[in-house]
Amino acid sequence: MNLRKLFPTMLSMIIAGSFPQFAQALEIGTDMPMTEIEMKNVDGNMVSLSDVTGDKGTLIIFTCNHCPYVKAWEERSVKAGNKAMKAGFGVIALNSNDPSEYKDDGYENNQKRSTNSGMMYPYVVDDGSQLAKAFGATRTPEFFLFNADGKLEYHGALDDNAQDADDVSAHYLQDAIDAQLRGQTISVPTTKSVGCSIKFYK
Repeated sequence: MNLRKLFPTMLSMIIAGSFPQFAQALEIGTDMPMTEIEMKNVDGNMVSLSDVTGDKGTLIIFTCNHCPYVKAWEERSVKAGNKAMKAGFGVIALNSNDPSEYKDDGYENNQKRSTNSGMMYPYVVDDGSQLAKAFGATRTPEFFLFNADGKLEYHGALDDNAQDADDVSAHYLQDAIDAQLRGQTISVPTTKSVGCSIKFYK
């Protein structure tokens, strides 16, 4: 996908979604918030963060269906999530966008995207953008990696190149996961999340 050609469209998307004043990202070392809130998964079941926590930690992905950045990173993002699950992490993707803003972000499209992309992990509706607000998430995609004790270890982007998977020089999320599995300190615990703004429920 050529993101350069899509830049004007993406810029308008980002500007259109204003960030609420309360949006402040969790700091490294913070406990995972709102773990008992139940959200509707693509299979119709209700799922909370506490339901998906893994022995090695938990990866939480704020995403959506319409954003060009999400689409550009889609294959890599799903691959990273599935790989993390196999390594013992709990993984969950949340769509916090108000579908009245973008119809593509409705529940049925969540179901289609989950199936078509090969997600092995839950993809849920963050109704009211409750968790996005609690986490201070503002972009899609945006990644939060917690350790086995529920402490935030990494927050930010998947890697440093949405446009070209073959030209990635820094694999931020995978490096963080690998360091956590080895019991090592994550060298780059925070990076800038690049993407479309979350379209918070009013």
